[in-house]
Amino acid sequence: MNDFTLGVISSMAATALSVAVGWILSARARDWAVATLSRYSGLGVRKLHHQQRRAADELAADLAKARWVAVLTGRGNELTRDTFAPIWSGAVRPLDAVRVLLPDPQPDSWLVRREESLRRFDRGLRPGMLLEQVRNNAEYVREVASHLDVVELRFYDLPNLYRIILTDEVAYITLYGDTEHGRNSPCVVAQRPGLLYGLALRIFTSTWEASSYGRDGGKRTEGEE
Repeated sequence: MNDFTLGVISSMAATALSVAVGWILSARARDWAVATLSRYSGLGVRKLHHQQRRAADELAADLAKARWVAVLTGRGNELTRDTFAPIWSGAVRPLDAVRVLLPDPQPDSWLVRREESLRRFDRGLRPGMLLEQVRNNAEYVREVASHLDVVELRFYDLPNLYRIILTDEVAYITLYGDTEHGRNSPCVVAQRPGLLYGLALRIFTSTWEASSYGRDGGKRTEGEE
């Protein structure tokens, strides 16, 4: 191997190392900036993921330590994946409660508007497909609930703007964009105590209190006429 080849390889290796180190430092700098802002503002932000899907491993670790879990989601696909599998299988310690809120999959619900928004950029999403996916995920959760008494499912009919997953210690908050799927949207991890955690808890609680068991479930929320 001649000196020129060795020089090229050395330069490429040095460049790759510089980029890697630069990325690590910039990532740490971003985390430091978020942590500093959070500490002085009281927001309670632990981390910011630029895409929701990149938070899956961290979410799974927090779920494994949780005493209770609350989920308000726009589609519910995560509920059928590895992230929640340890909860459904009983591989983690028993939970006090698991409350799941899915959007009402009826033809006259807010979910239809979300589907129309997604179809503007996702050509593979045919009319009615999003509603079908939510119904399938609801059936999945209902089947789980038939084996685990702590699991409860309800439906909400509100603008489909965000996903919230709460435990007794942390909240994962995803803000849905108009031109991208939730998995590609930013996700904020907020810890308790903190303003964002408290806000997420209030949003979930108020939505849960106004929710129903679904028009096809034959049940009603307490106080519902």
